[in-house]
Formats: sequence, structure tokens, C-alpha cells
Amino acid sequence: MTQTALIRPAWTPATIALMVLGFMVFWPLGLAMLAYIIWGDRLEGFKADVNRATDNFACSFRKSTSGMQGARTSSGNAAFDDWRDAELARLDEERKKLDEMRREFDQHMRDLRMARDREEFDRFMANRQASQNKPRTSGSVPEIDG
Repeated sequence: MTQTALIRPAWTPATIALMVLGFMVFWPLGLAMLAYIIWGDRLEGFKADVNRATDNFACSFRKSTSGMQGARTSSGNAAFDDWRDAELARLDEERKKLDEMRREFDQHMRDLRMARDREEFDRFMANRQASQNKPRTSGSVPEIDG
């Protein structure tokens, strides 16, 4: 990290000004800037530690789930492997059936919405046509029945 940077974890005029401005605008910003000035030099090591821990966690997760996807590893028991493959194939077929039923239901709902929209539009057009066919009275003053 270069020490010629304008904003660096040190007591420079720029960081002090940002800290004061942060406290004036919204106090947590000033507090964050103060923390950066005091502990910012440790930030690189902290980031490296967090990245390493995250990578190790993700790697262990990938290793544990790799047997569940694509290339299946053998358990060492042929009967179990055959049963597992048959069950996975059955579940895959069930999923395909459910996906097809979902598509059919979605299409049915689209058709219902279209029919309802068509009915509302036809009702609007009939009301509009009826209001246009109603005889109009001449004059700007409405007639009062009484």
C-alpha cells in the first residue's frame, strides 16, 4: 500500500476532515472513518483472513455436494448404487410431471385472466355504446324532474 495516497489509515488532514464531516452529516460515518484511521492498517490482513476462511468453507461445501451432482461416485455397494440410480430417475420423472402440470396450470390461469379481461372490456364497450345512444337534451342547464 502506498503511503502517498490521499486517504490512508493515518492522521492526515484529509482523513481528519472526512472524519469531522462524517460526524456532522451522520455520526456513524464519522465513527467509521475514525475506526479506519485507527485500525485501517490491519484491514489488509483481516480481508485476507476472511477471504481464506470463506474459500475454505466453500471448498468443503463443494466437496460434500460433488457426489450429488452429475458424476456420481460409487458407494462400494452395487445394489445400493443401482437402487439410488433408480430412485433418482424416478424422482426426475416426477419432477418432469410436476413441471408439466405447473405449465398447464399457468396456461389455464392466463386463459382465465384473458377471459375476464375480455368480459370487462365487452361490458365497458356496451356501457359506452349505451351512453352514446341515450338521447341528449339541448341546453347547458340540466333539467330537474319534480
